[in-house]
Amino acid sequence: MIRPLPLLDEPTPERSDAARNREAILAAALRLVEHCGVDGVSMEAVAAEAGVGKGTVFRRFETREGLMAAVLNLSETEWQAAVLSGPPPLGPGAPPMDRLLAFGHSRLRLNLTHGALIRAAGRAGARSYAAVSFASMHVRYLLGELGVRGDLPVLATALLAPLEVVVLEQQVEMEHMSLERIEVGWDDLVRRVVGA
Repeated sequence: MIRPLPLLDEPTPERSDAARNREAILAAALRLVEHCGVDGVSMEAVAAEAGVGKGTVFRRFETREGLMAAVLNLSETEWQAAVLSGPPPLGPGAPPMDRLLAFGHSRLRLNLTHGALIRAAGRAGARSYAAVSFASMHVRYLLGELGVRGDLPVLATALLAPLEVVVLEQQVEMEHMSLERIEVGWDDLVRRVVGA
């Protein structure tokens, strides 16, 4: 009897116990990050909190960076869902300018909140192409809805750059700017790009 070989790009289905362990580990890691801060989270502590062996955590995520990247990805996924289908003004139903401003404020606060997590994820936590593309496409879409003319991909990049964690942390920690001041400045930049 000849059995066909699986296709290379065909994902291997996850076993139900492996899926439960993954969810338990991620939930435990998130609880520990919220309770102890990112620097207080170790693979051993996550394993104990999740009720699994340390080897299970290492097999699943390989490194602490990999685990922190997975926790970061959970947050990114939740944020994207809020942008796509959450309540206005971040989600659909508000005028495009209100949505764009809400988007910037939300991204700014999310990046500052997760700055330590982004650093802990290291290379594994570098924002994926999909995450960067999502933010850029959403901003380009809103600029188009606002009737902005010009090179929308470049304009979207210009609007997103000030929202990156490295820029925000410099402004908050080194230049002692308040979040409100940064938001007002970003709003001004948006209005100048839009021409409102």
